Amino acid sequence: MDNWKSRTRAVHGGTRRSQYGEVSEAIFLTQGFVYESAEQAEARFLEAGPDEFIYARYGNPTVRMFEDRIAALEGAEDAFATASGMAAVNGALMAICKAGDHVVAARALFGSCLYILEEVLGRFGVEITLVDGTDMDQWRAAIRPGTRAVFFETVSNPTLEVVDTAAVAELAHAAGALVVVDNVFATPVGSNALGQGADVVIYSTTKHIDGQGRCLGGVILGTAEFIRGTVEPYMKHTGGALSPFNAWVMLKGLETLELRVRAAAASAQAIAEALEGHPRLARVLYAGLASHPQRAVAARQMDHGGTVLGLDLAGGKPAAFAFLNALQIPVISNNLGDAKSIVTHPATTTHQRLPEDQKQALGITPGLVRLSVGLEDTDDLVADLLAALDDAG
Repeated sequence: MDNWKSRTRAVHGGTRRSQYGEVSEAIFLTQGFVYESAEQAEARFLEAGPDEFIYARYGNPTVRMFEDRIAALEGAEDAFATASGMAAVNGALMAICKAGDHVVAARALFGSCLYILEEVLGRFGVEITLVDGTDMDQWRAAIRPGTRAVFFETVSNPTLEVVDTAAVAELAHAAGALVVVDNVFATPVGSNALGQGADVVIYSTTKHIDGQGRCLGGVILGTAEFIRGTVEPYMKHTGGALSPFNAWVMLKGLETLELRVRAAAASAQAIAEALEGHPRLARVLYAGLASHPQRAVAARQMDHGGTVLGLDLAGGKPAAFAFLNALQIPVISNNLGDAKSIVTHPATTTHQRLPEDQKQALGITPGLVRLSVGLEDTDDLVADLLAALDDAG
């Protein structure tokens, strides 16, 4: 498998077949496992082997197939699958931090990530410093000897800022800090975060990896020592494990991940180019456009611009709502990375609870619409978006 390319790994990596030789991976829908003797049970609880299982909260054959496959695709030594993307963020950060530790994070984060940093970790005595993720001087000033970790979204939600992973990693590693990144918007297809210096990579598999709006899931990737020695003890005792059925859905999603992401990203690029400069848009945010503030960084880190755009309606919230309500193809929801195009108004939904001054600082304006591009025909989407912009006037 070491010589296989990514699409082959995404189809065959980690496969475990039962005695029946099934083609599609089996769903081991069981919470426990039977031992042949009391001695075997004792030995397994003492130290389970690589293909031995105790309890579904600790591990399961279907879940393990997914962990092995996503690790092979990402180029990581190991992975731990979690019940959701936020379980992965919480698990990775809580597993490494203790009272008195210091964490530096980008300010442009999903609201639940900010809650974990400021409310959960802060409540337990972890010092949090927030910086502008695109400003290297702020990272340089905030990271200090003894900083435990840095955390950021490689491409931020929803304003699509691109953080220079390699540059931040160099600063963090010089101070002895771990680099923990949420790579959801860049996707494992478009970006190799580990190769750019990240130590720990997190995905909400609910997004592109499932890709069809079916199941919640998450995953933490890193070295075998980190995953099994640091993450697993925390996760198995706190219960954030991925269910076997959801793991099976994610396995099926991995088989078509690259095809779906590349198709959606190509469509997103065409849409961004078609809409840029439209008189009813104050700005079009997309990492594949020359006008993107971090275009040079994005070109180094990603081999496509991603599947998500930011469209900022010049008429503010009324124009944004009129635009959303006029669309015929994209659906109004709050997920992303789906086969269906999805539009979201972050200021009133996903980022509603952020204080107004924080929204302004992050660029989450009343007119901002997040568009997650799906697999519909590109020409149909462009025509629908242009017609809705006309209605938004």
